[in-house]
Amino acid sequence: MSGLSALPGLLLPWYEENRRDLPWRRDKEPYHVWLSEIMLQQTRVEAVVDYYHRFLRALPTVEALADADEETLLKLWEGLGYYNRARNLQKAAKVVMELHGGAFPQTLDAIRALPGIGPYTAGAIGSICFDLPAPAVDGNVLRVVTRVLEDGANIDKAATKAAIEAKLQPLYEAGSCGALTQALMELGACVCLPNGAPQCERCPLNGVCRAGRNGTWAQFPVRDPKKARRIVFKTVLVLQCGDRFAIRKRGKNGLLASLWEFPNADVSMTHQSDPDKAAQAALQLASDLGAAPTELSMQTGYTHVFTHVEWHMTGYLIQCRKTPDAFVWVTCEQLETDYALPSAFRPFFELVCHI
Repeated sequence: MSGLSALPGLLLPWYEENRRDLPWRRDKEPYHVWLSEIMLQQTRVEAVVDYYHRFLRALPTVEALADADEETLLKLWEGLGYYNRARNLQKAAKVVMELHGGAFPQTLDAIRALPGIGPYTAGAIGSICFDLPAPAVDGNVLRVVTRVLEDGANIDKAATKAAIEAKLQPLYEAGSCGALTQALMELGACVCLPNGAPQCERCPLNGVCRAGRNGTWAQFPVRDPKKARRIVFKTVLVLQCGDRFAIRKRGKNGLLASLWEFPNADVSMTHQSDPDKAAQAALQLASDLGAAPTELSMQTGYTHVFTHVEWHMTGYLIQCRKTPDAFVWVTCEQLETDYALPSAFRPFFELVCHI
């Protein structure tokens, strides 16, 4: 199998000796593994640990997750991004309660049928929790395998992922499925690194890895060229009346759906090029919104990068005399504890509330 057949014998002892002590590895409770896998999608392990503990303190069981109100759920997810992951997590919890009597399903097809669970997550849960012979092919695994094989197929193609999953499948037939899944993940995260040179000198696969042997690791994996992100310029109004600030809920569709935000408006690049005119326009916008602005106290800029778009924001702290009903007016304490404010707007909150 061109080097892959040697993986279990090389990887499993290495993993046993070098595995990180991560909280979701301390048991095989499906809820814990499932939650960690959803949180870890496009998020660093170091950032997830605190979220994981906080989430489980608030919602310790699948039943608690299924019964949680949306505001609580989104507040627990605040800062992780990709909020539909949290919504799908709850949808799946409800299915587990309604169709499976609260017991997490133990077959790959039933796991895969849950909302928000794709082939990778199903493979991870199935192999780690139930020792099912199901490869879990994520970015880390794709990087390891394509370098071991010097495989130049484009990993952004579904067919490539399916082909690599098929190549790994026979390795799982011998057992130790959960350990093999986690060993592959661990190697990709800690040795065969996503950014920068791999640490080939301490890699247990250095004797069978073609890219390591031939010095071609930088050529793998092959991906589609990244598309340039669209840039949107925004004016953000931090409207303050006494000790309260105006927030509003975003629409049910699109980016950051149903989350809270400071009032804002898209503007042109030329609009932001003249700071004085932009500030006057911000005051006029606050007036048009019925807030009766009295003073512009602060002006600051911040850029937030999403996957496909960048928001170049200029924020204005504006003192107001009126509190129009179009907004919810909340204190700093309420913003911190009760309302899910996306990371895009949090810097403005932290600045005015001195967090």
